[in-house]
Amino acid sequence: MTTLNLDDFTDLIERPDGGVRRDAEAYRERRTVRPGSLGRLDDLGEWLAAAQGAVPVRPVERPKVLLFAGDHGVAALGVSARPAGGAGQLVRAVLDGASPVAVLARRLGVPVRIVDMALDCPPESLPQDVVRHRVRRGSGRIDVEDALTAEEAEAALRAGIAVADEEADSGTDLVVLGDLSVGGTTAAAVLVGALCGTDASVVTGRGGQAIDDLAWMRKCAAIRDALRRARPVLGDQLQLLATVGGADLAAMTGFLLQCAVRKLPVVLDGVVAAACALTAQRVAFRAPDWWLAGHSSGEPGQAKALDRMALEPLLDQGVTVGEGVGALLALPLVRAAAALAAELPEKEAELPGEEEEGEKEPGTTPAPRAENGTDPGA
Repeated sequence: MTTLNLDDFTDLIERPDGGVRRDAEAYRERRTVRPGSLGRLDDLGEWLAAAQGAVPVRPVERPKVLLFAGDHGVAALGVSARPAGGAGQLVRAVLDGASPVAVLARRLGVPVRIVDMALDCPPESLPQDVVRHRVRRGSGRIDVEDALTAEEAEAALRAGIAVADEEADSGTDLVVLGDLSVGGTTAAAVLVGALCGTDASVVTGRGGQAIDDLAWMRKCAAIRDALRRARPVLGDQLQLLATVGGADLAAMTGFLLQCAVRKLPVVLDGVVAAACALTAQRVAFRAPDWWLAGHSSGEPGQAKALDRMALEPLLDQGVTVGEGVGALLALPLVRAAAALAAELPEKEAELPGEEEEGEKEPGTTPAPRAENGTDPGA
């Protein structure tokens, strides 16, 4: 029996301030560059102003990459190009600065935080600040067994809430959210398929490192079997995460919900983040107003989830590596939108009755006027 009441999030989460957004639109209309000429950058700047509750919008100065890590038992079926239990290697690559997300984050000056929730490796092999929230060693094989017990699912979700509070309290002003997992895209596809009411084939992708056709068929079969186990518990999102999610996915869901409570904007990466966001939306319908979709990963489950939440990806560069890379690539775009919204100069006010030269009818001259302002021919 759990004590966490997810319904509380519905009351705790408010939408970004609509009045501030209208003020941001009015502020934008007074700039020298015509509104609309910057495309989605205008919308981004106004969204960020509403999220911050500030006009003009403040620059994004303290972003952070958050990567939730875990191994999934379903990977033992050969549904991933990476070996089962190999997520720890992904974590070490990030810590060593040798992964794509580490390279980009270093170049952009953005810190990276890894939160181990269910890696299948000894905890002493990783730094204490990485493993201190771990719930268990690996999640269960979701095609035949639950990923977590009810108590583990609650502990993972609470850990995600705690991490969101830690980031908000430390001054983080925007989060780039991704995952480091093996088998995670399979669990994510099950969540999306269950929540959207679709068949396995509709949400089965080929993962960060593309799998061959045979592995895709194994993955599709695993998702189909897990969907049968997911459908009876659709009405209880915590039980759904325990049945077919995993500790990392439960933590990401709690993290997203609490970020919305704390009014901390989040840029979502791939299908795992999208699946957790879709689960969080089922808990609190206003929560997606605090999130951006960083990029299109090409995973069908991600596209399905984003469409259901009405989130349009900022970028489409064919990035499939995961690990938060695609979302981190969108960060300069968000920063550019903030800078343009805040720093463009204001138009000079026109004098009353002043007429633009280009508006005069060609070939005409003003009629002469008497000194008293009357028409001499009157």
